[in-house]
Order: sequence, then C-alpha cells, then structure tokens
Amino acid sequence: MKTIIEPFRIKTVEPIRFTTAEERQALLRQAHYNLFALKSDDVLIDLLTDSGTSAMSAAQWAAVQQGDESYAGSPSFFRFEAAVKELMPFKHVIPTHQGRAAEAILFSILGGPGRKIPNNTHFDTTRGNIEAGGAEAHDLLIEDGRHPDREHPFKGNMDLAALEAFLVKHGADVPCVMLTITNNAGGGQPVSLENIRAVAALARKHGKPFLIDGCRFAENAWFIKAREPGQSERPVKDIVRDMFAEADGMTMSAKKDAFGNIGGWLALNDDDLALKARNRLILTEGFPTYGGMAGRDLDALAQGLKEIVDEDYLRYRVRTTAYLTEKLHALGVPVMRPAGGHAVFVDARKWLPHIAPLAYPGQAAAVALYEVAGIRSCEIGTVMFGAKPDGTEAPAAMDLVRLALPRRVYTQSHADYIAEAFEEVARRKDHLKGFQIVEQPRLMRHFTAKFARIA
Repeated sequence: MKTIIEPFRIKTVEPIRFTTAEERQALLRQAHYNLFALKSDDVLIDLLTDSGTSAMSAAQWAAVQQGDESYAGSPSFFRFEAAVKELMPFKHVIPTHQGRAAEAILFSILGGPGRKIPNNTHFDTTRGNIEAGGAEAHDLLIEDGRHPDREHPFKGNMDLAALEAFLVKHGADVPCVMLTITNNAGGGQPVSLENIRAVAALARKHGKPFLIDGCRFAENAWFIKAREPGQSERPVKDIVRDMFAEADGMTMSAKKDAFGNIGGWLALNDDDLALKARNRLILTEGFPTYGGMAGRDLDALAQGLKEIVDEDYLRYRVRTTAYLTEKLHALGVPVMRPAGGHAVFVDARKWLPHIAPLAYPGQAAAVALYEVAGIRSCEIGTVMFGAKPDGTEAPAAMDLVRLALPRRVYTQSHADYIAEAFEEVARRKDHLKGFQIVEQPRLMRHFTAKFARIA
C-alpha cells in the first residue's frame, strides 16, 4: 500500500483548548512576543520542540511501574545501562536529567578559556555550555547545508577540508571534535555514515577525542538506510551501532530519540574522563546510578530505546515530516529541503525579504503563525544564534522557523490544519513587521528575551 499510516492505536486522549484571534493577540502582548512565555494551555498545536513532548507507549507506562527508587545500585539503572549499550558500545554510561546536563559536565572538564570546539553545527544549549566556560564553539557545516533550497541527501555533513584546516591551525586548543546527528540547527538534516567515519578518522589523526551529540540518532540512521549507497538492506540497529562505534563518547538528550519526557546521558570510553565526569555528576546531578532521574524514568527510557529503532515507526516518522514539508512547498512557502527528521523548517529570511535579519524575520513569522492559528513554533536564527559573547550581534547563517513534531502525538488532520494556517499567513506576509529586543540575558537569550514590534 502507498499510504503510510501511524503504526499505533490511540488509547488515551488529552483535550486541547481553542482560542480566538483576539485572545491570542492579547496573550502575545502579555508574553512580550516571546512564544516561550506563553502558557501551553493557550496553544492549540504545540510545535515549539520535540524534546520531552513525545507520547509514551503502553509498554513504557508499564515499565514505569517497575521503577526502583533505590539511591544507589537500582536495578532500573542496570536495565537502562544495558539498553544504551545494546545500541551504543561505550564503556561508561553516566545518566543525567537531560542532555544539557551531560554537556555541562563534559565542558566543565574539556572546556575553558582558549579552547575551541568544532562541530557541524552546535545547537543552542551545546553552544551555551561551551561559551559559558569561556571556550569557543565553531560550526563547520558543508556549504550545501547552509542553503535551505539546495537538494543534498546529507546536508548535516561536516566540511572535512574545513575540519582538517581547523585542526592544523588550532590543534593545541582543540579538546575534542563533535558531530550532531541529526543536525538540528541546520534543519534536522542527517549526517552520512561515510562522513561520520571520515570525521572520526580526522579526529584520530590529530589525537582528539571524537564525540557525537546523538539526540536524534535513530532518525539519522533511518536516513542512512534510505539514502546512502550500500545501506538499504541493513537493519537500522546495525547502522546505529556502526555510527557510535566510530566515537569515543556521546552526549544524549533522551527526551528526543528515546521517547522520554525527561532524561539523558553522557557515555565515554576514557576511564579518566569518566571518573572526572562522575565526580562532577555527584556534585550537580546525583549518584552515578540515577544521575538526576527517578528509577521509573530510567525504566521508561530503557523501553523507549527498544521502540525507537522499530523500522515501521521510523518510516512513518520521516514520512510525516516530509508530508508537511511537501504541503508547504506546494503553497510556495520556502522550506528546508529535503525534509529533515524531526521538524519542518521554514526559510523565514527568504519568505519575508522585507524584514532584515537583525529585525528577526523568523520571530515575525513564528508570532504570525500563533496569532493566526494558535500554533507555537520556534525561531532558529538570529534571535537564537546572532548574539556574540562580547555583546555584539550579527545575522545568523540562516533565519529559520522550526515546526518540531512531537513523536506519536499529532495526526494527519493536524498537519493539514498547519498547512492551512500557513496559507492564511501567506496572504498577509508582506504586511508583517519585524521585532526589536527590549530586554535580554547575556546567554541563551531566546528563552527569556522580551520583544517589541517595530512600527
């Protein structure tokens, strides 16, 4: 059959509240036009993030009931550890309450003033944790990945020539090489197995640990299976193992590709680095066999890791994103193509050319989408990445609006409603105004900044 249906039945539902356009306009003013400041009860379809917003399965809820809350040595930890090692062959698995905690621990050890960390594209918390300690985060994405309208099967790939030159020039200041799969800030685009292996080889050549930010590892593995020559007949689980076999460690937010509402981990092969990380974990997260999570959360993640590599699910997941991408493209809305794994990305800079990057076209589009239809999305552009540590500002590489699709939550009719909402926004897009920031913190400003419309 050609139609790809949801590979599950719905047995529990949650009501959502409808609001009027007038109510939404008032709510936006109260939130100072920052969508993070809206109450979720006032959102009809919430596409702000796919992090921690997945629907857990019946088997995961059953696993919650066997959670053991012992402070040390809980059997829930050992079930969780075994599930991680089944897919990622690392020596040490260190649980944390979410991915940014793993990043904070890692860069409290490897970061610091003068250090430089290359990546295909650092996401917001990764960059924030690097820069908070005085180090520099450098993005070395391939050129095709910087152009939303270019077709390339692996637009998340690292630029190998740029990485080689970076390591030659800055080698003494580089504590590790990172790679984000899939590349969230670059449109949810995948990284090929060939590129993962080549990045690992360059890191080894220069004596640097190679670390993967693996939040959406299963989606990345599916793209490898679907798009990379020689991989189509291989099980996704085998591809996952091959990806991580190249690495010396990983950070993970299990709120994405483990169907968790909370949780994450830092996994390492180096004994000394793992010892330092566990000592830091005890100070900030908890004992190494719970790491800031309840035992029931560990058991839910262990089950989620089994479910995320189900190929029927991954086929449906990727097709859902492609479906909405195709709908918006047909409407003339410029979108990141080919479709990524976890989200649809709208090229707001191209869609709203009358709004300059420093007037935040992504924010303007995201605000308009909520105002018109009650849909919450997320700006991934100059608001998120334009501020520099020295207090200056410059346009980001792209101004995107991310429509992150929570796993197993919304249906095709929701996707059709989203497309209709864009059709309505398109009618008024030439009249949309940009924004200015009137209040912001020094780091991670997009979460709490206050905006005002430019007259």
